[in-house]
Amino acid sequence: MGVAATPATTATTAADPGPGVFRGGFSFRNTPATIARFPFPFPSDRFAYAVNLRPHVPDGGLQVFDAMFDTDAHYEDEMADRALTLAADPRRCQALSHMAAAQWEALALLLEQLAKDYPRHFVLARNGDSWRWENRVLGQVAAFTFGDEASLGSPPLAFIGRQAQGDFILLDQRADNLFLDGGVLTAPADWSLHFNLGMSFTEFHAPVARQAHEAGVFDRSLRFLLRLKPAQQMRRLNWSLTVDPRLDTAPESWGEWGWARETLTPETIGRRLCLRVELQTLTRLMPSGAILFGIRTYLLRFEELATVPEWARRVHGVLAGLHPEIAAYKGMASYREMAVAYLEACTGAGAEISS
Repeated sequence: MGVAATPATTATTAADPGPGVFRGGFSFRNTPATIARFPFPFPSDRFAYAVNLRPHVPDGGLQVFDAMFDTDAHYEDEMADRALTLAADPRRCQALSHMAAAQWEALALLLEQLAKDYPRHFVLARNGDSWRWENRVLGQVAAFTFGDEASLGSPPLAFIGRQAQGDFILLDQRADNLFLDGGVLTAPADWSLHFNLGMSFTEFHAPVARQAHEAGVFDRSLRFLLRLKPAQQMRRLNWSLTVDPRLDTAPESWGEWGWARETLTPETIGRRLCLRVELQTLTRLMPSGAILFGIRTYLLRFEELATVPEWARRVHGVLAGLHPEIAAYKGMASYREMAVAYLEACTGAGAEISS
C-alpha cells in the first residue's frame, strides 16, 4: 500500500504490489503516473551552475509542487529504507545541542503541513502542549508533550525522519553565515552528515566543481538565504546520476554502491542507470531563526526516461555537452559516453561529447 500521488486522496489498495525497494534486488519502479509528476530539472539541453532559487508554490499543475513536503506512491518503501539505514548507522541522524528548539520547530512545521496537505493519511490534534499524531499509512499513533523529548520517545529529527519523505537539514544562522548543525540524512548524493556537521555554508560546499564557485553561485545563494523571511518558502532542483535505484549513496556506505559505477554495460544501462533529482526546499523556522533545508530525492531509470522523448533528447544534450570536470564531480566520468550512446539510440539525436 502506498500514499496516492496527489494531496488529500486515498491510498492505493493492498493488492497493489507497490513501487518496490531501493536495495538488494532493486525492484523500485515508476508507473506512468509517477513519471508524469517527476520534477524534470533541465530547462534546456545545456547545463550550467546557477542559484536556481524560486518560490515554493504550485507551478503549472505539476503535482510534485502542490504540497510543501511532497508525499507520493513511494512513501512506504522510502520509510522502510530509512529505517534500515538508521538501524545500520545511527549517525545519519544527529544535531548539535544548541539546535534543540529548531528541532521542535521543524517537527511542528512538518506535522502541520502533512496533516494539512494529506488529511486522509495524517491527522494532528493539539490541545496546548498535548499533541496527538496519527499516521494512517504506517498505522502509527503518537501522543506526546510538545517540547518534551522523553514523551516523544526520540529526538524530534529522528521522529519526523520516520514520518516524511526526504532528508532534512538544520542550518543555524550566526556571524553572517549558515552552519550545518543538525539533520537526518539517509539518501545523500555522496556526502556525509557526520563529516559535515558544524561546517559553515562555504566549507560544506567546497567540494563542488570549481565552475560553480567561479560563477559565484554559493556567494549569491548565501546572501539570499541570510535574508530569507519566515513567510518565504523557496525551492530549487539539483541533479546527478545514480547506478541502480539506490537512495543511500553516502560515503559511509561506499562499499555497497561505489563499485557499481564500473559494472554498467550497454545491455544493462537502461534499467540500471537513473536520473537522480533532488527537490530542495528552504524554510525559515521561528523563533529560532534556523533554516530547514529539505532534500526530497526522485529516481527515474533511463528506460523510463526514454518513454518521454523530449526529456530523453534534453538529457542527451546535457550529458554530451557537460564539462568534464562537472562530469567527474558528479561521478559519471566512467560511463558518460555509454549513457550518451544509449540516449542517442533512443532518440536519434547526435552530439559530440565535450572533452
